[in-house]
Amino acid sequence: MNVVIAIDSFKGSLTSLEAGNSVAAGIRRVFPDAECIIRPLADGGEGTVDALVAACDGKNMEVSVTGPLGAPVLCHYGIIEKTKTAIIEMSGAAGITLVPVSERNPLFTTTFGVGEVIRDAIEKSCRHFIGIGGSATNDGGTGMLQALGFSLFDGNGAPIRSGALGLKDLAFIDDKNALPELKNCTFRIACDVTNPLCGEKGCSAVFGPQKGADEAMIREMDQWLAHYAALAAEKYPKTDSSYPGAGAAGGLGFAFLTFLHGKLESGIQIVLEETSLADYVKDANLVITGEGRLDGQTVFGKAPIGVAKTAKQYGKPVLAFSGCVTPDASACNEAGIDAFFPILRSICSLEEAMEPASARKNLSDTVEQVMRVVRRFS
Repeated sequence: MNVVIAIDSFKGSLTSLEAGNSVAAGIRRVFPDAECIIRPLADGGEGTVDALVAACDGKNMEVSVTGPLGAPVLCHYGIIEKTKTAIIEMSGAAGITLVPVSERNPLFTTTFGVGEVIRDAIEKSCRHFIGIGGSATNDGGTGMLQALGFSLFDGNGAPIRSGALGLKDLAFIDDKNALPELKNCTFRIACDVTNPLCGEKGCSAVFGPQKGADEAMIREMDQWLAHYAALAAEKYPKTDSSYPGAGAAGGLGFAFLTFLHGKLESGIQIVLEETSLADYVKDANLVITGEGRLDGQTVFGKAPIGVAKTAKQYGKPVLAFSGCVTPDASACNEAGIDAFFPILRSICSLEEAMEPASARKNLSDTVEQVMRVVRRFS
């Protein structure tokens, strides 16, 4: 039996690889000679860097960059040398978890560190980039652009300030001093939100409050971003601030689209393509996937459904395992998962269920019992 295992992490409990190994252990109790191919999985959120590094024989890197408040932070990212690809967790340089709740204020937080990570990867010969994650910022990616050599000046010819406040003074944008290597770089940005840059569904209105913005700040930042987009349109005719996802990560989506010719894509689609999952699935007898919780939202771009869609292109049966399921998880059956199974085997607290040793045992034991059914009816 040839089984491809592509299971997302059980957040706070098991990594994708740990979950995959637990599934394989349960399979081999029933099918000792089974070929279990474990492909690390993520959907563009937490764990994506590690999953892609593991799946693509990459290596982990760490670089000191400017954090969202201006103080140095260590940012972890991955490099796949054979394809000169860098996988960047943007929140590692500009994420909200790097900012204490009492200090959250998007007027001052910057994406400068994101640009420094890109610069570091370019210096290490990377020319292809996969960007994932959110931010504590609302600067439209201007900090990132400055770190990459773009000129963003105020009316006096001085560089604009850090954070969204810099947009208030922005009068001039130029790319003549941008890193020349950028012309040969590609950017794929995992983006599963559709918010435009400005307006009632823009980044300021929708994401500003969680980053520390009040109503007055939201109105001002939205106006500044609209002015920023208008200036960009004077130099880049294809500028589109209404493009779905332009408002991602406080406008980083807009900066990647407009200045770096990036593409905003489904996170799970990027992962499936980069890990070449289809090449493994096409020869499988069975495909196993899952995540910590299967529910009605799983069908909207989550990793297990991406795996199921790939498997169904080749007519393969798909089973899923998860820490828990909700009644509306039945939508997963219609989306390509033939059957799913919660792994909780006794009444216990959430903390006990998420304890890694317990999760590994519950997952292996549940898979074993399902495999016994598979063997009986094979």
